[in-house]
Amino acid sequence: MPAPLMADRLRSGEFILTAWVGLPEPLIAELVARAGFDCVTLDMQHALQDTASVMRGLGAIAFGGKPSFVRLAVADFVMASRSLDMGADGVIAPMINSVADAKALVAATKYPPLGERSWGPVRAMTLRGIPDPQTQLRTANQTTLAIAMIETRQAMDALDDILAVDGIDGIFMGPSDLSVTLSDGKTIGPTEKWLDDPIRDIARRTRAAGKIAGAFAINAERARQFRDFGYSFVALGSDQVYLAEGMKMMLAAARANS
Repeated sequence: MPAPLMADRLRSGEFILTAWVGLPEPLIAELVARAGFDCVTLDMQHALQDTASVMRGLGAIAFGGKPSFVRLAVADFVMASRSLDMGADGVIAPMINSVADAKALVAATKYPPLGERSWGPVRAMTLRGIPDPQTQLRTANQTTLAIAMIETRQAMDALDDILAVDGIDGIFMGPSDLSVTLSDGKTIGPTEKWLDDPIRDIARRTRAAGKIAGAFAINAERARQFRDFGYSFVALGSDQVYLAEGMKMMLAAARANS
């Protein structure tokens, strides 16, 4: 019996931990995919991923046996379609602050009549094992995910309306930007206690709408907190943190008692 698709696992409420990879080297994406995460996200917004590295990285993640997501650059709805055509299981779109933004994301990621996604999923069909074009057309709107990032005061005010847009499969809370906008630019504090109530509120409203609630956690403690707050799709740190922490641990152990 085939393993459940990532979209089905997330919709069922299973707690999913995604890795976060910004270094544009496919071997890193593959190694991370084999490390025990449930899936791997490639970051094009703030990290170093580009179109070519995403194309190669998605193949490497699939070779490592895991599903994949792409976090897009702001308003890059062209790359939303391309990421899905390249084989991603879903895209995470930053700064979705309005219904208009949400509808633009749906237009780029869903086939008609739900959206306006253009046809051309040759690589996706290969990586995802889709047997024929008709199956792709029939299933893709459900099996690939459009996730809207909620990370501003404006997005929080519009959250219920964004969640009501047909084709938005879930949200992804960005705590760093949220702390900046809710403090009126006074502080960057993704782990500040005063941020917990807004973070809980986003999860509550998302789950009430029957959508996937995701978030970025900078460490394991925060990931567990987000799970307790009601988030089921959580990014844990990033590849540069994984490398740095691993080096620190190995060096400390090697130098112990010296």
